[in-house]
Amino acid sequence: MGDPILSALMFPALFLLIFLGLPVAFSLIVVSFGFGYLFFGPTIASQAFRFLDSITTNYTLAAIPMFIFMGAMLERSSVAERLYEVMSLLFRRVRGGLALATVAMCALFAAGTGIVGAVEALVGLMAIPAMMRAGYDKGLIAGTICAGGSLGTIIPPSIVVVIYANSANLSIGKVMAGIILPGALMVMLFLGYIYLRARLRPESAPPRRVTGQEPGGLALLRMTLAALIPPILLVVSTIGAILAGIASPTEAAGIGALGTVLLALAYRTFTWRRFYEALRQTVGINCMVLLIVAGGTMFTSIFRVLGGQQLITGIVQSSDMSPALVTAFLLLLIFILGALLDWVSVVLITIPIFLPILTQFGIDPLWFGVMAIVVIQTSYLTPPMAPAIFYLRSIAPPEMGYAHMYRGVLPFILCQLVVLAIVAALPGTATWLPDRIVGF
Repeated sequence: MGDPILSALMFPALFLLIFLGLPVAFSLIVVSFGFGYLFFGPTIASQAFRFLDSITTNYTLAAIPMFIFMGAMLERSSVAERLYEVMSLLFRRVRGGLALATVAMCALFAAGTGIVGAVEALVGLMAIPAMMRAGYDKGLIAGTICAGGSLGTIIPPSIVVVIYANSANLSIGKVMAGIILPGALMVMLFLGYIYLRARLRPESAPPRRVTGQEPGGLALLRMTLAALIPPILLVVSTIGAILAGIASPTEAAGIGALGTVLLALAYRTFTWRRFYEALRQTVGINCMVLLIVAGGTMFTSIFRVLGGQQLITGIVQSSDMSPALVTAFLLLLIFILGALLDWVSVVLITIPIFLPILTQFGIDPLWFGVMAIVVIQTSYLTPPMAPAIFYLRSIAPPEMGYAHMYRGVLPFILCQLVVLAIVAALPGTATWLPDRIVGF
């Protein structure tokens, strides 16, 4: 028998350590060891080794470092600069063209990285100076960069999808297919909002001055093909291999990693120094992610052994809620945790605990997972703890303050909530495409 009181104290202890400044991964491990020792005694050491062994031998998680390397290498291959230049030229005659180009660029780059912070920082460093020079409203600039960066969560290949699918025992290919339609809808809503705002409030997004020196006709076509075709082929070959069942996620990630190196060679931007820097960044991020995976796995395992699963299930059952209310309640918990923890921790802590509840109430874990990913993305933008704003603060000019950032993200949060409402009302937006593919 477990000890529900101990399990209930694990979350306050976790948040106390986090608020004291201990990194999330170490907070999870310390709480797991501490409460595990109270229950298991000295044998907690062997139990912890078993948890680590299950993670290090998990073949699915091997896709994570290669997806990270894929994004790190893309950062250093001049792909982003080429894409942004072409996008800016293609949208030059449209009101709000620079902001539209930024979102389109973020969507394409998110499909090649899956790393949220990397997309926001890389695109922001190029787009912020350009939009500031053009006289764009600072709130619109901030909201566009933050919202565009958040697309790394909802556009495959997303690392959060790999973690969620592994935690929920679902096919990675099906979860990736499930987020395609909501992700596309979200990009369209972001673009639609920017275009409407530029039309209704032209002073917030002045039109770009078109000069005679800018390329057009065949020159622009050649630039567009050279900048767009290679990364699109890279993304299609990586994601398409998974969705078509040609390769497992790990094998497809390897294809993508190799493709980024070949892309850098083709663009003549490959150097051994850049390759080393990409490997170093990959090791650093991968260690951080997998350390959180280890801590999150230990935390949820100890929590369930102590009787936390029965405690939460009992609370849900005694409340006499309908499946719809249960779904809303669990998503609310994910949103609250998403405001305090990073998304890896949120997924690893909640999904193993929620999964039996989803099964008991007949809630499709794929449909729930797509909504959970949208909620995590929304919490990424939502003040006051919005990680997107802290990423932006590190690259923004001094004249762009927190007030601009908080005001700028609000319309994009509403767009995300619209997508969430559509997926909740029409489950087919998340389940229709996965039912028609054969993948892993």
